[in-house]
Parts: sequence; C-alpha cells; structure tokens
Amino acid sequence: MDREHIKKLLEDVQAGKVDVQAAMDKFRALPYDDLGFAKIDTHRAIRRGFPEVIFCEGKTPDQVSQIVRKMLEHTDIILGMRASEEVHLAVCEVAENVIYNPSARAIIVGNKPEPKTKGTVLVISAGTADMPTSEEAAITAEVMGNRVERLTDVGVAGVHRLLRNVEQIQKATVLIVVAGMEGALPGVVAGLVDKPVIGVPTSVGYGASFGGVCALLTMLNSCAPGMGVMNIDNGFGAGYLATLINRLAG
Repeated sequence: MDREHIKKLLEDVQAGKVDVQAAMDKFRALPYDDLGFAKIDTHRAIRRGFPEVIFCEGKTPDQVSQIVRKMLEHTDIILGMRASEEVHLAVCEVAENVIYNPSARAIIVGNKPEPKTKGTVLVISAGTADMPTSEEAAITAEVMGNRVERLTDVGVAGVHRLLRNVEQIQKATVLIVVAGMEGALPGVVAGLVDKPVIGVPTSVGYGASFGGVCALLTMLNSCAPGMGVMNIDNGFGAGYLATLINRLAG
C-alpha cells in the first residue's frame, strides 16, 4: 500500500464509502504480510518509492504466485526478477496483464508507468552476450518510471561503434554500462561524460575472466572518476540505483 492508496483509503473513510473497521483491517496488513514462507514488505513503496521486487530464483512457482496474489491487494505494479518460464506461467494463473521478458528473465504484472522524471537512463552493453544483464537493468529502470534508451554491442574491440554515438551518450542523465570479458567499457564511457556511470560486470568471457571477476576488478580499478560498480550480473541493482539518481535530477 503506497501513499496514494493510503490517501484514497482515508478519503473513502471520510466520505463514508469504507467503514472504520474495514480501514483498520487494511492497515493491519502494514508493515508486512506474513505468508509463512515469505514476509511481504507492504511499506516498501512508502519508504523507497517502489514496491518490493520479487527475486524469483530459488522460489517455487507456487510460492511466487502466492506472493503475487497477496501483493496485488496492495499495489497495481509488480516486478519479478530471475523468473523462469515455469514461474511466468504460474503467475499468469493468478494475475492479469502479465508481461514476461525471457532475455531479462523479468515478469511485470500491471502496466509500465509513464516516465516520472525528465532525465534519461541510457543502458549500454558491450556485446550481444551481455544483453540479459543489460535488459534486466533497462526493464527495472523502465518499470520504476524512467525514460530509458538502449545502446547495444559497442564494446572496446570496435570502439568506433561507441564513438559514433557520443552525442547520445553525453545527453543521458545516468548511464549504465554493462560489459564482460575484461570489462573496460564503463571506464571508457566514464571518460567521455560528466554524468554518473554505473558499471555492471557480467560473467561473460573465456576462462581467464573467472566468471566475471576480471571485469569486476577492472571496473573497480578504473582511473575514470565518477563511476560506481555493481556486483557481477546485477542489472537489477544498476537499474534501481539509476532510478534513485535520476529522481534527484527532477
């Protein structure tokens, strides 16, 4: 239940549309609903500006569908990450208007909101193989109310592809740069802009990349200032952080 829902509930009580006991029953669900196997943080939207996001990996399809059903009592937008097709089908049985992006493994229940901020989040991926993580970041940012643009397959092996898009890069408010292999791209981008850059290392690469550790260390040791680094393959975290930064821009 976010601020708007609480305001509407109080207005309905004052107008006599909802009795006090029914309103109290609603408020008793705060700050969380206990399903036994999960405690749903119904105050998350009030504190953070967006409802709790479901991390589907490790949960059974039935558990995810139960969480979605309960969350729909409090919010009209739900985001589930790292979801399989089996989880997607289970959610479709308990909710309407479900969108599934198999590349990002993301489930969206409800309509994506119109952009709430003036700024733009630009998601850049070094290679096509990095797109599952970059799409996870882009979808997270979109569902959280950002205007999102994408720039794909512009890694440093062909840096002219990146430089051809410098104007678009410099116009963005926040940049998420996703790269595997040696992970050099975020540092290159950070050297071209005066905006926050969020580097996301991916586990894409040959043996010496050590499952993304090489890219992670490259980004952490970048000499380009103004760059932050997420954990390996954490596109969701990047999209969330970009949202918080973009809100400050108005």
